Amino acid sequence: MLELLLPALIAGLITYFTTPQVMRWAMKHGLIDDPRVRKHPAHTHKGILPRAGGLSLFTGIVLSVLIFLPLNKVVIGILLATALATLIGLWDDWQDLSPYLRFAANILVALIVVGVGVGIPFITNPLGGVVSLETWRISFSFFGTHSIMVWADIFAVLWIVWTMNIVGWSSGVDGQMPGFVAIAATTLALLSLRFSAHDISQTVVAQLALITAGAFLGFLPWNFYPQKILPGYGGKTLAGLLLATIAILSGGKVGSALLILAIPMLDAAYALFRRIVSKKSPFLADRSHLHHRLLDLGWGKRRIALFYWLVSAILGVLTLTLNSQQKVFVFLTISLTVGGILLWLSYLLHQPNKTDTEN
Repeated sequence: MLELLLPALIAGLITYFTTPQVMRWAMKHGLIDDPRVRKHPAHTHKGILPRAGGLSLFTGIVLSVLIFLPLNKVVIGILLATALATLIGLWDDWQDLSPYLRFAANILVALIVVGVGVGIPFITNPLGGVVSLETWRISFSFFGTHSIMVWADIFAVLWIVWTMNIVGWSSGVDGQMPGFVAIAATTLALLSLRFSAHDISQTVVAQLALITAGAFLGFLPWNFYPQKILPGYGGKTLAGLLLATIAILSGGKVGSALLILAIPMLDAAYALFRRIVSKKSPFLADRSHLHHRLLDLGWGKRRIALFYWLVSAILGVLTLTLNSQQKVFVFLTISLTVGGILLWLSYLLHQPNKTDTEN
């Protein structure tokens, strides 16, 4: 138990105590978010805030990994990918990169992880058995014999890039993202102790997951309402990258991660659908995510954050107890429920103002 909890504690403490230094550094060097200058439709905060929270999260995660985890090729690949994601994030925090450039960078980050062997060899069939993704292999010689599982690697890249983006889209209010990321990472740690399909042990996967959870919990006091620092693009992509990678390493638990992150996943899917139907670019941000709708309905930021945490915790418990068929049923039920809620909120918020009595 100590070898699992100590890395999480160290990651949390490092992140917590480095965040004030990062805040001062970001303010000094212009990595800030000022809604009066930087017009963005998804803004929910007021006043000038530093944006570089990804740097303190990266520091807590990387130092803890170097202290507690063995440096095999998978771990080294993950460290390289997190470093690149953080650098891209800091660049965006400073200069607001094109969303297309950010998307290309996400693909590069995912390719690094997949390139060190983190693929998805199979998908569990809820009706029984598994669907193998290892049927198409390409072998070649380059300082030894290597093999590429084409479908497994393509699916892994798509999964990692998707998760990096959807987690970032659900970070709109104070404390919202760090809380549900910590809950999701803890759930994946428990799942990883059951089975691991890769060449690093179950304990190492669980430690990586708990390091992630600890770092985001250490960041939470600075980000919870009223937030003093934003996670920035680096913090968002780090969260998605690590959750997606840990889900693969914990035995291909992509379906479990889908259920744990059902609300951010479905919110992102409906957002993409809405933008495409409206003939808008799916890469351009808007103010129609679930947390924006709840704000417009009159919910406070703390209430929205707690709602996301509570739903994530409930889904995490269900993930640990349900079988594959039950998980599919729950996910479909949540999909219909979230879709209905979003449609209802859209209808409600577009109605003409009524008198207080009618309300």
